[in-house]
Amino acid sequence: MIETTIGRTIHISGVVQGVGFRPFVYRLAHRHGLMGWVRNTPAGVEIAVDGCPAGVDAFAAELAATPPPLARIESLWSDDRPANGFTRFDILPSRPAGAAGQWVSPDIALCDDCRREMEDPGNRRHRYPFINCTHCGPRYSIIDALPYDRPSTTMAAFPLCPACQAEYDDPLDRRFHAQPIACPTCGPQLSLWDENGATLARRDEALRAAAAALHRGEIVAVKGLGGFHLMVAAPDEAAVARLRRRKHREAKPFALLYPNLAAVRAHCRVSDLEARWLTSPEAPIVLLDRRPDPQDRPPRPAAAVAPGNPCLGVMLASNPLHHLLLDEVGIPLVATSGNRSGEPLCTGEDEALEQLAGIADLFLVHNRPIARHVDDSILRVVLGREMLLRRARGFAPLPVELPGDLGENGPLLAVGAHQKNSVVLARGCHAFTGQHVGDLDTAAACAALERTAVDLARLYEITPAAVACDRHPDYHSTRLAEKQGRPLHHVQHHHAHILACLADNRLAGRALGVAWDGTGLGPDGTIWGGEFLLVDGPHCDRVAHLRPFPLPGGDQAVREPRRSALGLLFAHGGPDGLARGDLPFSPNELAVLKAMLTRGLNTPLTSSAGRLFDAVASLAGLRHRARFEGEAAMELEFALPPNPPEDAYPLPLVDRPGAPPVLDWGELLEQLLADRQAGVPIGLISTRFHRALVAATLAVARRSGEPRVALSGGCFQNRFLLTETILALQAAGFDVCWHRQVPPNDGGIALGQVMAALPIFSTELETPNRSRRPSCAWPFPEK
Repeated sequence: MIETTIGRTIHISGVVQGVGFRPFVYRLAHRHGLMGWVRNTPAGVEIAVDGCPAGVDAFAAELAATPPPLARIESLWSDDRPANGFTRFDILPSRPAGAAGQWVSPDIALCDDCRREMEDPGNRRHRYPFINCTHCGPRYSIIDALPYDRPSTTMAAFPLCPACQAEYDDPLDRRFHAQPIACPTCGPQLSLWDENGATLARRDEALRAAAAALHRGEIVAVKGLGGFHLMVAAPDEAAVARLRRRKHREAKPFALLYPNLAAVRAHCRVSDLEARWLTSPEAPIVLLDRRPDPQDRPPRPAAAVAPGNPCLGVMLASNPLHHLLLDEVGIPLVATSGNRSGEPLCTGEDEALEQLAGIADLFLVHNRPIARHVDDSILRVVLGREMLLRRARGFAPLPVELPGDLGENGPLLAVGAHQKNSVVLARGCHAFTGQHVGDLDTAAACAALERTAVDLARLYEITPAAVACDRHPDYHSTRLAEKQGRPLHHVQHHHAHILACLADNRLAGRALGVAWDGTGLGPDGTIWGGEFLLVDGPHCDRVAHLRPFPLPGGDQAVREPRRSALGLLFAHGGPDGLARGDLPFSPNELAVLKAMLTRGLNTPLTSSAGRLFDAVASLAGLRHRARFEGEAAMELEFALPPNPPEDAYPLPLVDRPGAPPVLDWGELLEQLLADRQAGVPIGLISTRFHRALVAATLAVARRSGEPRVALSGGCFQNRFLLTETILALQAAGFDVCWHRQVPPNDGGIALGQVMAALPIFSTELETPNRSRRPSCAWPFPEK
């Protein structure tokens, strides 16, 4: 009896290009005795097979159940048809035309197999800093266009040698159709340049010379996957101080690059989840607590790396060049962004020579072009769950899955806010997140925003039908949106924060949102930032907020917490109360600021929790002038004792006729001033302030009657505040959601702007006639 042969066409979307998916399909088809083909398309991967019904069914089941480790199947659907009479199984050339829908893979850290080959003296890629395979290596940083094939990447300029070509063509090889494949014969090469761009060494000699320079205390600009890092030996106090002076980065913590997990454990406490993230394919910077008893092997980082900070921002090597460099130096390295303050990351050699002149002593460069800048991602663990603080390498441009479909409101480009800017391009139920751009304070940063918005739309072949932006008219992102000539969605800043938090948790519908940050323009023209919002999709009502106070000098108060403190004193006690805080103003300064406050000149009102943190930090004597954003608030958090007591300042919710109630900090201020005069330790003052905020949040939540509470805004990067607020609300029976995939700071604003255009859904979107996997946009699987 002749067994029936059937045919089946299978369509797969998601992260299925650049992750070894076609070689996997090829081997799977051969194992099940099927004939046909597989190819990349702009929408993903398309497969056609002929075979016996049992073989085809088993092939399809295994395809869905056990894809390659880095693949993320978003949707898989198939059509049965008569057999085509295929006589073999092939990998066909990619289909360039058609509707785009493919997800772009992020850059992936070096895999264990490539690491072993790189360390093997008998391997032809021994010590080759651009080794990769289908399981690791550059993706987003080298892709010029889809489908993902070598001619559409920055590797197009490197023709394959016969040995690499043979691996590329061999279905049983790990590098079968690995697009960035290279070796010392045919691939990119290293060079070491002096500050004028003159070549000092090439290839492995360049790497060894750079390592020797780091040991001598020199600053080396190193070109990595997504841009340059400025590196110095982390234990070298003088070298770290020199980097700070040259980069004009007085105190903001530097990130550290460690050689291995054991070295990290010598200096930091590392939980199992933190260890998993450090060693994950995404390889983000992870914020870790310092050990109280750090070991001296390897040498511990200099104090100047993170002055006064109980945490260190640590990452392990994410590419082979960093692995080799760390193996050579044998000590942790500072690895901070290769840029000038306020500028985007340098990606080209000539750009680095110009922008980093006077900062770097040497330049370790290579000739593989970078298609787009990609910063390091930053992550911390809170209550046993990860929370991204910067979404970039390893995550961008993967999408966040929305709780509904944009439908006629999309595709939509959301251009984010002014600080920590990132853009989102949304279509259907997916919000594709662009890489971190940063603060839009310079012309170069604004240009980077415009490039990123254009690039994301071009890469995904999506033409936005509308644009979403902040309500602040002076943000460059808002002006960029207004220039697009498309319908605009203006979304209030704090409304966007809460919607982003809900989207992050794939939720829609009603929630009480707690949006606490530094600055955001309110509909009343004042500066909001201590908000309780009843959010229901595009609808938002302010139900409570912190009592407002003036900011003498406006934006200057952000840089000088003492001005926020002065505004607090004035709002509470008028001109006669200004001397109570013993703030460091000269008589002339105080006279000018008093006149400004009395006359209401350049003293905008704010309800900002961030500015309240600044004011309390200054009144507590911790920080009067900030050297970087958030420094005062961070120092107030760091002042907390190891086991803070259950003691809180009063922060009552006060009703007002015809207006939302306010959390009145007047009595809090009085008790704080009394504590300072009595010599109460700053740790206890900080405890009482933090616990006042937690108790006040619980009081507003109870008053609102809403069962769901969403926490968002930069203030919730404060681990103690976030943790204690979550625990208090959960203990009272509230359903609490906080951030995970996108940052609680302004880096998540663009996602919230997308959500404002989303029709309201109370349940997950159902997609008929296809098999879907839930929330595969989050790349780290639960275990």
